[in-house]
Amino acid sequence: MLVELLRGLKTTFKMMLEKPVTIQYPEEKRPVRPRFRGRHELRRYDNGLEKCIGCALCAAACPANAIFVEASENTDEERYSPGERYASTYEINMLRCIYCGFCEDSCPTEAIVLGDQYELSFGDRYEAIYTKDRLLVPVTSGAELTPQRTKPGLYTRSVPEMKDPTD
Repeated sequence: MLVELLRGLKTTFKMMLEKPVTIQYPEEKRPVRPRFRGRHELRRYDNGLEKCIGCALCAAACPANAIFVEASENTDEERYSPGERYASTYEINMLRCIYCGFCEDSCPTEAIVLGDQYELSFGDRYEAIYTKDRLLVPVTSGAELTPQRTKPGLYTRSVPEMKDPTD
């Protein structure tokens, strides 16, 4: 018993002599791991169209029932996504979300991803419901905002041709 006590005290004294690792949090942010699951993001294509086609597979896969998706029809005058439909309403209740990643896995267009942002705070329950406006990533330079006006017959597939993964 004394041997275990001395071994524990040895570890304690050794740690007391080491310099502490301190990160000055607000100014200096710690990098997250590659598989970290943070705040959700709705991705866009390079041309500015939204990847979400309103299929609601993410809502069906969510074990916490935190996602609500309502779909509407796309037209050539008002196009939000390449498919026939788009998500007119997309909401995630962050208080319910358990960050399991099932929504990310079930999405056929890889529209919803769990990003690396971990700074989430809410003043009330309504701020915890992230709407589509808060989830969509900004448009890249040179791309148009949605809705876009497109030529008839330009988009015939809702899911683009997938290439073999390289990673």
